[in-house]
Amino acid sequence: MQIRNFSIIAHIDHGKSTLADRLLQATHAVSQREAREQLLDSMDLERERGITIKASAVTVHHTHEGERFMLNFIDTPGHVDFTYEVSRALTACEGALLVVDASQGVEAQTVANAYLAVEQDLELIPVINKIDLPHAHPDEVAMEIEQVLGLPAEDCIYVSAKTGQGIDELLYHICDTLPTPREQVTDKLRALIFDSVYDDYRGVIVYLRIFDGRIKTGDKIRMMGTGRTFIITELGKYTPKPAKVDTLGTGEAGYMVASIKTLSDVRVGDTVTLDHSRAEQALPGYQEPMQMVFCDFYPATSAEGGKGREFEQLREAVEKLRLNDSSFTYQAEHNDALGFGFRCGFLGLLHMEIVQERLEREGDVEIIQTAPTVTYQVKMRNGDVIDIHNPAELPDPSLYTELREPIVKVEMIVPNESIGDVMALCGNRRGVFKNQQYLSDTRQILDYDLPLAEIIYDFYDKLKSMTRGYGTMDYDMVGFQTGELAKVDILVNGQLVPALSLICHREDAVQRGRTLLIKLRRAIPRHQFEVPLQVVIGGKIIARETIKAVRKNVTAKCYGGDVTRKRKLLEKQKAGKKRMKTVGNVNVPQEAFMAVLEARD
Repeated sequence: MQIRNFSIIAHIDHGKSTLADRLLQATHAVSQREAREQLLDSMDLERERGITIKASAVTVHHTHEGERFMLNFIDTPGHVDFTYEVSRALTACEGALLVVDASQGVEAQTVANAYLAVEQDLELIPVINKIDLPHAHPDEVAMEIEQVLGLPAEDCIYVSAKTGQGIDELLYHICDTLPTPREQVTDKLRALIFDSVYDDYRGVIVYLRIFDGRIKTGDKIRMMGTGRTFIITELGKYTPKPAKVDTLGTGEAGYMVASIKTLSDVRVGDTVTLDHSRAEQALPGYQEPMQMVFCDFYPATSAEGGKGREFEQLREAVEKLRLNDSSFTYQAEHNDALGFGFRCGFLGLLHMEIVQERLEREGDVEIIQTAPTVTYQVKMRNGDVIDIHNPAELPDPSLYTELREPIVKVEMIVPNESIGDVMALCGNRRGVFKNQQYLSDTRQILDYDLPLAEIIYDFYDKLKSMTRGYGTMDYDMVGFQTGELAKVDILVNGQLVPALSLICHREDAVQRGRTLLIKLRRAIPRHQFEVPLQVVIGGKIIARETIKAVRKNVTAKCYGGDVTRKRKLLEKQKAGKKRMKTVGNVNVPQEAFMAVLEARD
């Protein structure tokens, strides 16, 4: 039996999951009765949002020219935040279907995913989808693919995943042009872990791809990275329902259950080998993803309540999710206003949103999230370079010589009529123009270097608005660059509140600080005493707002008589307020912490 391993890659909404559905039906893996839209998107969140979040691996069988083929394919996410999922899936494959929408053409993530596949030396089959749409122009899109990606236009396969047109031809090409798995280099087992999930009844379920050797139920295996050993209790494949098998051979992909109870025993990218006949060298595995956005998660309780059961519940939920999504990081954190929680790192804003929603659903916890920040680098006077994930951690300016911010290369595909607006937007966000490339009569590719801090909040929304929804973008980390940056601190009633600190460009610092104060003044409720709010930049107070005290009209009973009677009562009240201010605590509500995020509107 011949084996073909491939991934389905594309920009968002170009029809990857629908194409996967059609392949399942065409190979009779699911019956007409079982078929439903986005069959492989099993998570409720995926079905609600209509996006793929987790890559799904499936094995189907197909007969081509009288020969049996085993097709192992992975449906991958399209959003830029989940590029790590795509790169993990591609490592387990020899080929990829690059899907392009016949009406939209080549988009930013199409280019990014194609480059990812080329870097892994994969065979690419360009597939032009949605040819059934009335405004589809597949021939022009095929020329775009040739111009931008260098794949011959005549190699493109025209399909409609919705109607099933062209699917048989696609299956023919998959069997005919995609390479077979490489020959095994050693007889000893080497299997790559490319994903894992936690099951309350069976422990950790590991997804693996066998590169060398064979694996069977009952084998004693060793994780080469962690050194732990386990005995396999179950092997299987998703077809797309779980189907048990006794053995998995070279080139095959499947799942493994081995009574793994501890989450830390499994690491994505680790190599599995047999304990009694160990492989000398592990497989290359994966490069660790670089977290770009950081924020804090706290249980939605008082500072006292956060120390107890809710915090433990949140810790458990975070640990389980980390096993399934190794691209986010976490560490324990404490905040005077919000209690105990976690400082988490993410690949982007959508990734952060998805992780928060999954924690709330799968872990059954309510979460408060602070405003997101990016990583900065500080070069100390002694030459050390340290990473700062939280503005509050920034050392005293006298201790460092340089403060560096992360710079990303942004590739945007925009309609011709919107180029001026997009260039103005990039200019306002301190962007540096790099390149402009002709794509077709109606669209062009713009390359800019932009500070990550300027694009993580609302840049994508503004780009979509300016281009009437037709603009797309993809970004890639370039490195860190020294910038004119300043730390903005907020004093509430004379006390520094670290969670409200932020780092921004020196030119924007005063404006950002003033805007933030106005938002805080509205968000923090009035107290029995006057509460001053101040902005501090470089040790100097540069702005102030005051929340007036809640006052009782003490002179209401005074009618007529000498004015000194009223003044005496007012002075008495004033002295009481002053005394209260020295002992009173200011209650800062959770909305105030989110005001940092909105301070740039």
